[in-house]
Amino acid sequence: MKSMLKTGSLLAALLCGAAAQAACRDAVVLVHGNTGKPSDWDTTYVELRARGWAASEIFRPSWGNKTCAACNDHSGSEETPVVNAMVDALAASCTGRIDVIGHSMGATLAARQIAKHGLRAQVDAFIGIAGAFRGLWTCGTYPWNVYTSTCGYWGLSVGSPFLNDLQGRRFGDRVYSIKSWTDQVVCATGVCTVGGVHSSSIWNENASYTYATGHFGLLTGTATRQVDLL
Repeated sequence: MKSMLKTGSLLAALLCGAAAQAACRDAVVLVHGNTGKPSDWDTTYVELRARGWAASEIFRPSWGNKTCAACNDHSGSEETPVVNAMVDALAASCTGRIDVIGHSMGATLAARQIAKHGLRAQVDAFIGIAGAFRGLWTCGTYPWNVYTSTCGYWGLSVGSPFLNDLQGRRFGDRVYSIKSWTDQVVCATGVCTVGGVHSSSIWNENASYTYATGHFGLLTGTATRQVDLL
C-alpha cells in the first residue's frame, strides 16, 4: 500500500511538473504606434489571455506625446518606457526570453531598443505590424524635405541615419511582418515600396503576411495571427 501511495505521489508530482513546464511561456511586450495608447492592443490582449497568458506576462508600455505625432521620434524620452517594459518582461518571463510585437512607429521603436541595448539574444519572436522599416515617402528622402522630428535624423524619412542603422539587423530568433497594400500611413502617397520592397517588410524575415485592410485594421484584425506566431 505504501509503495502504491509513493508511486501515486511520484506520478502526481511528475504531472504537476510537466503541466508547469507546459505553461511556461515567453512574456510579451506590445508597443503601440505614434500617439497611440496601451489600450490599442486590447484585442491582442484578450487573445493572449484566452490562450493562457497571465496578465502579469503581458506588458504594454505607454510612450510618446499623445497629441503631437510630428514631435515623436526614436530617440530620447520615447525610448525609456519601451526598454523598461522589455527589461521588466524579461524579469517576469519564466523562459528568460520575451516576444515583442510593435505596431507602426512602435515596431521601429521596439527594434531600436532591442538593437541599442543588446537584447537580440533574449527575443524569441519579433513581429512588426504596419511598420515603416524602409521609411515613409510622406517624410521625404533624408536630408531633403525633412521638417519634423518624426521624419528627421531619428525618424522615418527614407534613408534616415536611424533607419540605415537598423538595416540588416535581426531583432529576434523569428522575425515576421504583417502588412497591407492599402495602408493609409505606409502607402499614403500611393506607393508602398522602397527599393521595390514593401516598407513594412523586414529584412531576413521568416515570413510576411498581407491583409486587405488599412493601417489600424492590421493591428485590431490580426490578433489571432499575432498570437499564432508566438
